[in-house]
Amino acid sequence: MVLEAVGTIRKSLLSGLAIPYLGPGVLALAGESCPLPASPEVLVDRLTAKASVPHKIRKQLTAAAQFIENFKHRKTVKAAMTEAFRPDVQPTALHRYLASLPALRLIVHVWYDDLPQKALAGAKGRGMVQGVSQAEHFGEWVHYFDGGTLARDEAAAAESWTPLLYQPLGSVCPAANFLVSDSDFVEVLTEIDIQTPIPEAVQNLRKGRNFLFLGCRFSTQLERIFAQQIIKRSSDRHWAVLPEEPTRNEARFLAGYNIQRIPMPLAAFSELLATGEAAPVQACAEAAA
Repeated sequence: MVLEAVGTIRKSLLSGLAIPYLGPGVLALAGESCPLPASPEVLVDRLTAKASVPHKIRKQLTAAAQFIENFKHRKTVKAAMTEAFRPDVQPTALHRYLASLPALRLIVHVWYDDLPQKALAGAKGRGMVQGVSQAEHFGEWVHYFDGGTLARDEAAAAESWTPLLYQPLGSVCPAANFLVSDSDFVEVLTEIDIQTPIPEAVQNLRKGRNFLFLGCRFSTQLERIFAQQIIKRSSDRHWAVLPEEPTRNEARFLAGYNIQRIPMPLAAFSELLATGEAAPVQACAEAAA
């Protein structure tokens, strides 16, 4: 079943019917020496190392960011986030593979690094749309970037960008926009059920397509809500590469949205996508059994 699913995923990516949804775990492919935070837990440690935060929220990313914003100013949060994601790390083989797919129309990247942008740097007709904080851009939900240049009137043209890179949490590049504090997410979650913060181009491009979750966990309500709302009105079949045994909440989420779990390491899965060779998957499938 795993081998068959991976074959279907590969065909769907090549035909443009699948949409990659990249989470923070993709950074693990950059190696153990990667200086970028590869999880919310690591990121909150970076933020709280720069500012004193009450012990009870020191391990809660959004709450810690909110405390720093309240008592040290929003600029302190932005500076700490920028510093955390400033190191120059080159795209992984997975990023480069996805960027090479000519039929791929949309990539969703739910983390703050700039590796997808770097991988797409040479692509013609590419563009980005990123979530922005109401604390810094009141009344605006997203900014559009034609390449690396802010393009305020590109909402209509965004659907024609190939591919369109959608970063709902913002990104360090090109303008250091971050949704990270409690208040950032309260604003978005108030409207997300009616899809207001999600660009129309994304809503149109997802229709009838399958999502492929890579480097993602669904253990928190925030992670599940964002995934649920972004895949809304798309296909009724999706996949998630998840080598770890899912938690009860994760298992319920996967079942509720017909997301087939691929129980194999992301590195092996990525190699298979690029090469088409089944040996790594066979070994992982046997190990999972």
